[in-house]
Amino acid sequence: MHMKLKKTFPLLLLLFVLVPGIAFAHQPRIVEGRQTIVIAPEISKAYYGQLTGVPDVFTIQASTPFNLYVNVLVPDIAGQKKDVSATIAKDGKPLAALDGMNFAWQKMFEPFGHDNYWTGPEYKAKGEAGTYVITVTSGSNDSKYSLAIGETENFDFKEIMNALTVVPQLKSSFFNESPISFILSPFGWGLILTLYALAFIVGLVYRLLLKQFAKSTTRRGGKNIGARDRLIRLAIGLALLLWAITTGWNLFLIFFSGFAVFEAIFSWCGFYAALGKNTCPIN
Repeated sequence: MHMKLKKTFPLLLLLFVLVPGIAFAHQPRIVEGRQTIVIAPEISKAYYGQLTGVPDVFTIQASTPFNLYVNVLVPDIAGQKKDVSATIAKDGKPLAALDGMNFAWQKMFEPFGHDNYWTGPEYKAKGEAGTYVITVTSGSNDSKYSLAIGETENFDFKEIMNALTVVPQLKSSFFNESPISFILSPFGWGLILTLYALAFIVGLVYRLLLKQFAKSTTRRGGKNIGARDRLIRLAIGLALLLWAITTGWNLFLIFFSGFAVFEAIFSWCGFYAALGKNTCPIN
């Protein structure tokens, strides 16, 4: 078992690092106010918002030349108007106008998030140092929109954790879907597989330690629950998973769901092991 665990751990760790990292080209951001400061404008970000009667304004303070990229998108949902526009000004002077009212919007399916968009006008140029103001409007200033800024993909651990929080929220608030639809994306089911893998690793390491250091006591790492307890843990695991994916995709709920499934599969309970309790009819 020890050698098997040593061979499996690097593969599972690789899964944990890579699956979330490839899932989003844009770092997702939820617009929380009418004024937004854009940090590191070359790094690809997607700002999700809804106009509430007034324009939304995005400001870039560039101290050195940079590659400026701006793209307007809207969600492909019932009732969504394709009327979102954006203007770009540099140091108070008009630079570009992205006219969504007269643009031939194109459908786009984003496979990693498993989301559908209408993609609108875009702007791409070498930007000099200065202050850039991007103003987003629509016909009645009430439309949902996604404003993509920057083209350089960059996902570190912090951004991965941010995406895990933001994306399930977007499913319900932006795309009018249940958070459970997140499971259709590689990011969703990859997250479940990753956390289940980590739960199994924790369980196997715990059992291994008990076998090594508590082999002569009732807390040894062997089977300690019977069929009834295994079914209870399997039910708990599935209930926790269902709770997680139908609400906010809480990472702890998914992890403990995986641990409960691990206990059901291996006929072993970590809590029982700590207490020295055994309900398995065969010792």
